[in-house]
Amino acid sequence: MTNSVKTDKKGTYHAVAASPGIAIGEVYLLDRQRITVVEYDINAEQVAAEIDTFHGAVEKSRQQLREIQLQLSHHTQSEHFYIIDTQLMILDDEMLLRGTTQLIAQKQINASAALKRILKQFRDAFECIEDEYLRERGSDIELVGERILRNIRGKHQQQIHSLERKSIIVAHDLSPADTLQMDKEQVIGFVTDLGGRTSHTAILARSLGLPAVVGLETITSEVTTGMAIIIDGSHGDVVLEPDAPTLQRYLEKKRRYEFYQQHLQTFCELPACTADGEKVTLQANIELPEEADIALNNGATGIGLLRTEFMYMAGTTPPSEEEQFLGYKALVEKIHPSPVTIRTLDIGGDKFVQDLSLQDEANPAMGLRSIRLSLHEQQLFRIQLRAILRASAFGVVRLMFPMISGVAEVRACRQILADIMAQLRQENVAFDEKIAVGIMIETPSAVFLADLLAREVDFFSVGTNDLIQYCLAVDRSNEHVAYLYEPCHPAILRALKTISDAAKKAGISACICGEMAAEPMYSLILLAMGYTEMSMNSCGLSRVKKILRQWHTKDGHELLQRILQRSTAAEIAADLRSTVEKYFPDDMQEWEI
Repeated sequence: MTNSVKTDKKGTYHAVAASPGIAIGEVYLLDRQRITVVEYDINAEQVAAEIDTFHGAVEKSRQQLREIQLQLSHHTQSEHFYIIDTQLMILDDEMLLRGTTQLIAQKQINASAALKRILKQFRDAFECIEDEYLRERGSDIELVGERILRNIRGKHQQQIHSLERKSIIVAHDLSPADTLQMDKEQVIGFVTDLGGRTSHTAILARSLGLPAVVGLETITSEVTTGMAIIIDGSHGDVVLEPDAPTLQRYLEKKRRYEFYQQHLQTFCELPACTADGEKVTLQANIELPEEADIALNNGATGIGLLRTEFMYMAGTTPPSEEEQFLGYKALVEKIHPSPVTIRTLDIGGDKFVQDLSLQDEANPAMGLRSIRLSLHEQQLFRIQLRAILRASAFGVVRLMFPMISGVAEVRACRQILADIMAQLRQENVAFDEKIAVGIMIETPSAVFLADLLAREVDFFSVGTNDLIQYCLAVDRSNEHVAYLYEPCHPAILRALKTISDAAKKAGISACICGEMAAEPMYSLILLAMGYTEMSMNSCGLSRVKKILRQWHTKDGHELLQRILQRSTAAEIAADLRSTVEKYFPDDMQEWEI
């Protein structure tokens, strides 16, 4: 699904808010346009030379990425080497290499055209994926492919690490390597034609604190170097050649935004608790290991959700046990003594794990995915569980199974886990014998069975993003029905209370995990329901903490009793908004920036 770009008036655009903040400056147009490829036939005698050209371009691309790693080894961003490693691994991908050389030989076409065909096969496969984060991993392969194409054609790779003045980068796309080389003294933000909020480049922009708007589709054709530009990475707005009143308005917004962010930073190190002393655990959801530093800097007291899918994105075959173990271990040691909750694989195997040979599904969101895939392909599951258990010897690890729909699935998972524990004991391999085992509550059936499921596990984690989608039968990526995606729908609030009550009765913890937790308005009623653990994107931590520290639990219980009597989402939203405006008028104003 493509990003929706809106043009409010001449020179004003709206797309994907990738990294918060406001930047005002001049455009630096980076030449990252796609290479135009013309396919032509070659004769049999030219095949070997064309294959050599392709392999030479791959090797040059490898050398360029290694040179970038060497440059970065002298900078603080060196913890992001994993992303460059991923691109290097893509250069070794069997489908990319063998597929291209076979096309050159069999179809007798030029190297650029053969590579372009292979890249299209990758693109078509990734575009079928519903999950935004996983869909964005296809851009990593595209970026590597573009690098190889440039080297085949002998095109210079324009660099951005030595700009002469402060600039806002505008590009068709930026690779993680580009982003890592940015000098924060000179690059104050960026805008791209391509990309989404969960692309590596967007994640790194948030890590580096650079405002960014992505997915503008044709912005590179609208700008020239030196043009005045404003970007609002909090709302996804881009303004070209602003007039004086617009410039003044954004200067004031920028001043207010930066002042408020500085104010929020003062809460990062403070305890998370209400004004009357009720303690709250605020943790972070992360996509990639390098986001751990962002989480810690924003005051997270642990990782409430590590999405392990990143481990499976570097190639067309699953990562080995050792690869996974080393990745988990590094994160667990960094976060220690706080906990890391590791969620097992939550994707559909037909799209990524090529050697599973699973058929395409008509409705993958409800098909063989997540824990169903793990139980279907148990060797894949066992390798991951062994790696997680081994990592548990190096810190506090909690293991979590996603998309559980019934007790039988939990018991099947725990039986496999028990078998692996027995193996590790026999092998004298250390692991946490008392590792906490939990499940994500994100299906309607899990809500109805919450009391029974609570007897089987050590904790609940409520995946609000999917729970809302499944409960309301709304595809939030479908622009025609997305308006029905209502976190404060009466059915959702009743479901959340049912889950919390079941967890409390069984004596286990329940954590809210998803975008709902990051909204201060919702955090007030979640706390009143009994959710004293919340996990969210790192950017929301200090904002939620600030609100909770000014809140009294008595007011929360009164609010909860009131909204549970409301009949519609609109009535509940109005009640929540009036409550926030009454108790937090200054903060409400800042949220509307």
